[in-house]
Amino acid sequence: MSQQLLKDKIKSDLGVSPVSSIPYTITCIFGLEMGKATILFHIFLVIIQIFILRKEFKAKNLLQVVVGVLFGYFTTFSNYLFTYLPTPNNIFIRLILMIVSTLFIAVGIFFYLPADIVPLAGEGAMKAISDKTGVVFSRVKIGFDLTMVLISLISCLVALHRLGSVGVGTIIAAVLVGINLGIVTKLFGKQRDKLLHRLC
Repeated sequence: MSQQLLKDKIKSDLGVSPVSSIPYTITCIFGLEMGKATILFHIFLVIIQIFILRKEFKAKNLLQVVVGVLFGYFTTFSNYLFTYLPTPNNIFIRLILMIVSTLFIAVGIFFYLPADIVPLAGEGAMKAISDKTGVVFSRVKIGFDLTMVLISLISCLVALHRLGSVGVGTIIAAVLVGINLGIVTKLFGKQRDKLLHRLC
């Protein structure tokens, strides 16, 4: 897969999302297809959860590997579809779309994580850290995302001598998703918990 094709797949040209920064870095450095790199990264995150939680790790969380495989293949399929979409030339439109997307991601995490359904491995690892340290999830997410961005940035600079997977959008998303999640949780967390309690 050529580097130009990889660039074409990141339509905003602002960098990939923080959770995808390491898989995309693997793709840029080693040439492994991004969906497969995503699957490997999700497996690695499940191993991290086992290491952090040890006996507290629930067997059902191994299903995160299955979810990771599906997510990886969906990433491949989505990348293919997006090659047919035009890239917006206006930087302000790209920034607005990217910022709005961070809100959608935050709202998605806000609803599905407390439901205790099998999460993506990234959120599973963050929840494990949050549970063990007592730090609220939204803050753990900011730190976790920034760490992934930093690892990706250093890896690309060392191996490729360029930024690679990291762009201004990657850094903004690493901070904004966690902030948006904290705000949404503060505003609507009690109502969500009451709704989940009634449904369960």
